Amino acid sequence: MSRKPVTPLCAADAIIEIGDRFVLIERGNEPHGIAIPGGFLDLGESMEQGARREMKEETGLDVELVELLYIYSDPRRDPRSPVVTATFIARAEGEPVAGDDAKRAFLVHPDEIPDGLPGPLAFDHAAILHDYLRFRTTGERPKPGEMLARLEKGMGQV
Repeated sequence: MSRKPVTPLCAADAIIEIGDRFVLIERGNEPHGIAIPGGFLDLGESMEQGARREMKEETGLDVELVELLYIYSDPRRDPRSPVVTATFIARAEGEPVAGDDAKRAFLVHPDEIPDGLPGPLAFDHAAILHDYLRFRTTGERPKPGEMLARLEKGMGQV
């Protein structure tokens, strides 16, 4: 039995820290919701180049990529297509300004997650923010297979 290979799309996201808060966007395109800024790579871009470009396009911010949080690859994470994303932790200064396909860009404090947000989180971003907040609190990174196990148990929320 042969399997047909699937070519997932590649994306880069970044949790942009500004002081004790971080940036989220409200998506202007389908699927709507609140999201971590990011998007698909252009042909010839590295994950790092794509992350910096997407942050500038969606938030107006020039970011310093500090570290890689994790690679998220569950094929169900995006309803449009299988997407693999590298999620970085980045730092910036200034105020975010929405651009490109971001309807709005805003700063949130970790204590505002999830109940203080103006709407539901898109994709698997609740689980990604859970991983980020755990990393910031304990230094513990996600482990391979952990996201899939959490999603299968219905524990993808923050």
